[in-house]
Amino acid sequence: MTMADWLTVLTTTDAPEKADALARGAVAARVAACAQISGPVTSVYRWKGEIETASEWQVLFKTTDTRYAELEAYLRKAHDYDTPEIIATPVVRGSAAYLEWLERETAG
Repeated sequence: MTMADWLTVLTTTDAPEKADALARGAVAARVAACAQISGPVTSVYRWKGEIETASEWQVLFKTTDTRYAELEAYLRKAHDYDTPEIIATPVVRGSAAYLEWLERETAG
């Protein structure tokens, strides 16, 4: 695999227990090797023409490009937001041992 084959994928949700459920479900399904939860964070955004402010919890998933479509499908199904944030960022460098572990854990 090349470095661009590994991804971090970010989503947010409005409660810590929802973040935990999303993280555990993705790792259990092996569509992510790991998920980190942080928060609360304050999100400011426009929704249906209004400026909104909300407390949210971020979930950062570690996965491979080959598992991204399955992770996105999982998040779309499991998430309760109408339009959940799902943003993938390529990993351009990383520890070889960690990236090998990531591959093993998402091998299915």
